[in-house]
Amino acid sequence: MESVRAVLIDIDGVLTVSWRPLPGAVEALREIRAAGFGVALVTNTTSRTRAVIAGTLREAGFPVDARDILTAPVVTAAHLAEHAPGARCLLLNSGDIAEDLGDVTLVDPEAPEDAEDAEGAAGGPDVVIVGGAGPEFGYAALNRAFRHVRRGARLVAVHRNLYWRTDEGLQLDSGAFLLGLEKAAGVEAEVVGKPSRAFFEAALARVGARPGEAVMIGDDVESDVLAAQAAGITGVLVRTGKYRPDTLRAASGRPDHVIDSFAELPALLRGSVQQ
Repeated sequence: MESVRAVLIDIDGVLTVSWRPLPGAVEALREIRAAGFGVALVTNTTSRTRAVIAGTLREAGFPVDARDILTAPVVTAAHLAEHAPGARCLLLNSGDIAEDLGDVTLVDPEAPEDAEDAEGAAGGPDVVIVGGAGPEFGYAALNRAFRHVRRGARLVAVHRNLYWRTDEGLQLDSGAFLLGLEKAAGVEAEVVGKPSRAFFEAALARVGARPGEAVMIGDDVESDVLAAQAAGITGVLVRTGKYRPDTLRAASGRPDHVIDSFAELPALLRGSVQQ
């Protein structure tokens, strides 16, 4: 880590829980900024746009603005612009992320399906986008997504997180539903948020760093840490947020570093620079 010059930081479970700062997180980020490290906040959050996220974090005292934040919906928009330009997209998501999706053409999820047959014939969307889970993930919505994918629509997942942590404990996320859609429709989703390599490459481009010059810190051992390590980035797991000892023991690999919280990251970085 002696050459680290940029820090990629997950938000939920690392800096905040239910958007409230974790102890020492604000001070640690200020110290990292003051030390001259490049910073990108990288999140699979799909309940808020990056502008709203930046405003919420600033109100909590974090030294960030919207330019520092890379959301999975932003990467999704770039992915669709490259691989499915002009596609009509059905979005299944809890929260308004239309601003971060930019020029993506979204169809009305409540539009009647009268023109479709039992397999969802002509008239449906070209792409089904699965975002973050919430009350919107009921039977009717999931069945509609299934019908469109069976018809031939591409299945694009903003992420495949199974759960996340809130003040009320662990909450089910869209990855659990995505697994069912993939199995039922016989397809594999195109995943564009973490843990995809493309997401980490976009984050590195944002801070102007090569993989060996960056560290990724997160609370999800697979999607945050090991996925970053697979992309050549140093991984740091925090024992906050969704972290659980049994999940770490069952992980497909070992993190480069494990620390108690984000508050310890400046000390880890100072040690690496000295080495």
